[in-house]
Amino acid sequence: MSEYSEHEVQREVTELETKSATAARLFDIRRVIGGLFVLYGVIVTIAGLMASDAAIDKAVGVNINLWTGLGMLLLGLFFLVWLKLRPTTPPTADADTPADGEKPTP
Repeated sequence: MSEYSEHEVQREVTELETKSATAARLFDIRRVIGGLFVLYGVIVTIAGLMASDAAIDKAVGVNINLWTGLGMLLLGLFFLVWLKLRPTTPPTADADTPADGEKPTP
């Protein structure tokens, strides 16, 4: 039976924590939502730029694809900027300790 030294165990734990933090950032829902809204926003904006006069007349003179696409682009960029400014912090091993401002549970 092989025994592990304290140093090897600590190194392995640190490596796993790093991988967990990377996975938490990679699968943040804001990245998925922002990316999809930007992608669809680009597609709908292009459709709005290529809209025919008949399509615009059908929408009572409003180029609805253009405005909807621009709105989707803005929303997607909002999510991506939010992700950049407030990145996800992975949960710590001390989940039993209360956060700042919270009272400990008895």
